[in-house]
Amino acid sequence: MRYPRIIAHRCGGDLAMENSIAGLVATKQLGCRAVEFDVMLTADGVPVLMHDETLDRTTRCRGFVAEHTFDQIRACDARVPTLGEAVGESQRLGLWMNIELKPAAGHEEETGSVVGRWLARNWNGHGVISSFSEKSALAGRHALPQAPFALLCDALPADWRARMERLNAVAVHLDAQRVDAAAARQLGAAGIPWAAWTVNDAGTAERLFSLGAAAIFTDRPDLFR
Repeated sequence: MRYPRIIAHRCGGDLAMENSIAGLVATKQLGCRAVEFDVMLTADGVPVLMHDETLDRTTRCRGFVAEHTFDQIRACDARVPTLGEAVGESQRLGLWMNIELKPAAGHEEETGSVVGRWLARNWNGHGVISSFSEKSALAGRHALPQAPFALLCDALPADWRARMERLNAVAVHLDAQRVDAAAARQLGAAGIPWAAWTVNDAGTAERLFSLGAAAIFTDRPDLFR
């Protein structure tokens, strides 16, 4: 797995609305080559780009994503993109993608399965898939046996090798504030690429790259042009 060095968080970080098509376009215009975005299912099983379980913070809608159909969400906020729209635009722009499975509570396996099956038919494989939910990640892996997956954690867990083996993961993603030299040495010795989130200052980025990070996720891709 070869990572672009700088990855725009949630489609474009502070460049545009979170998890939006506008963010993808702004990322490309800035010259950044990679994006990360979150995927959740609506009540009728449509994969959309959304980080929170509720719509309140990032849209004009109110309530839980899993309790609204796609048509209901689009009726109150047309800016919410489907996975298909986001992947299609990212592929058109030539962007590397970290597609994060972000299941609502109780929808872990369904999210991985639905998104995995869709990606198997439509994604060009230019990027990596991850999830904090092991159930969701494993369901996605079942639908995508050949796709690259990353183990997503806060800090490097003691059983990281076993967890990577279960997922057949090729990389690890960690919280930038919880990466220490010992974790970096373990991953480096094993030849495992790792990336850190979310890095919004040059000093933290320098520390992580000096430890061997392959990439950082950032809300401020403009700082790393």
